[in-house]
Amino acid sequence: MLGYILRRLLQVIPVFFGATLLIYFLVFAMPGDPLLALFGDKTPNPAVLEQLREQYHLNDPFIVQYWYYITGVLQGDLGTTYSGRPVSAVLAATLPVTGRLAVMAIAIEFTLAIIIGTISALRKGKLFDNVSLVVALVAIAIPIFVVAFLAQYFLAIQLGWFKPTVGADNDWGGLWLPAIVLGFSLYAVSMRLMRSSVIETLNQDWVRTAYSKGLSRSRVLPVHVLRNSLIPVITNSATNFGVLLVGATVTEGIFNVPGVGNTLFEAIRRGEGPTVVSFVTVFVILYVLVNLLIDLLYGLLDPRIRYA
Repeated sequence: MLGYILRRLLQVIPVFFGATLLIYFLVFAMPGDPLLALFGDKTPNPAVLEQLREQYHLNDPFIVQYWYYITGVLQGDLGTTYSGRPVSAVLAATLPVTGRLAVMAIAIEFTLAIIIGTISALRKGKLFDNVSLVVALVAIAIPIFVVAFLAQYFLAIQLGWFKPTVGADNDWGGLWLPAIVLGFSLYAVSMRLMRSSVIETLNQDWVRTAYSKGLSRSRVLPVHVLRNSLIPVITNSATNFGVLLVGATVTEGIFNVPGVGNTLFEAIRRGEGPTVVSFVTVFVILYVLVNLLIDLLYGLLDPRIRYA
C-alpha cells in the first residue's frame, strides 16, 4: 500500500511540470499586451509601461519567463498579479469559497444519485423508474445557465427561499442555491450509473447466495449491494469534484460567487500568466490527490481490490 501511494505521489512531478509549461505557453501565446488592461481607457506613460514589463519579465523570451516563474514556485512564491497583489493571497481568498461550493454540490449530487438510483433499480420498469430516467435525461439536456436562471427566478425571486446572488455572503448558508443548481446538473449521470450498477449487482451470485442463506433485504442491500455498487458513482463524483474546483465559471458568474471561476476567467481575459498558471497548478495537484484518495477508498468498498 505504501509503495502504491509513493508511486502515485511521484506521478505528480511530471504532471506538475507538464501542466505548468503547457498553460504558461498558452497564456504567453495570447495576443495583446496584458499590461494595457491595467490602465483602462487611459494612455499609459511609455516609461512606466516599460518599467512594468521589466518588472514582470515580459520582454524576456518565453523560456526565460517560465524559468523565473518555476523557480519562484519551487521556493513557495506563486508570483504576483499585474495589479501587485500576491497570487497566493488571491488563491487564499477564492479557493475556500469554491471549495465550499464544490463540497456542497457533490454532497447533493451524491445523495440524490444514491437514493434515486437505488430506488429506480429496485423498481426497474415501474413508474418511479421511468419518471426518474426522464428527469435525469432532462437534467442532462438543459444547459446549466438555463437551470441557474430558472432557479434564481423561481426559488429566489418569486418564492424568496434563497438570496438571488451570493456576493460577500459566501459562507455555507449563502451558497445553497448555486450548490443546488450544480448538484442537480451533475446528479443525472451519477444516478444512471448507480441504477445500472445496482441492477448488475443484484444479479450477482453472492447476492443470490446471501438471500438463500435467509438474510433479510435490509441486510443484503447495504452490505452486499450498495457497497459494491458505489465505485462507479464515487469515480464520477471525484471527476466532478475536480471540475468544480477548477471553477464552475458560469454558475459563479450568474450568482456572483467570488470564487475561483470568476477570478480565473478574469485572469485569462487580462492575460495574467502567473495567476492562471498558479491556479491551474494548484488544481492539478489537488485533483491528483483527490483521485488518490478515491483509489484508496476502492479497497474499503470492495475487498477484492488490493494494491501491491
